[in-house]
Amino acid sequence: MSPVQKYVLGAGVAVILSLIFLPGWLSLLVVLGVVAAPIAGYLMLDPSQRERLKRARRRGLGR
Repeated sequence: MSPVQKYVLGAGVAVILSLIFLPGWLSLLVVLGVVAAPIAGYLMLDPSQRERLKRARRRGLGR
């Protein structure tokens, strides 16, 4: 299982558990945190750091 698949699976489990056990508004905050945190982290990178991350991903795909 690839690291991306593990991340997606973990995020899905967190969302499902929060929908079951937490009130509606609190589960919405968990869902937004799971989805928005990686996006916000990527957007906070400098353009040079984003390019370096893209190159590292491309190298990993060619294995």
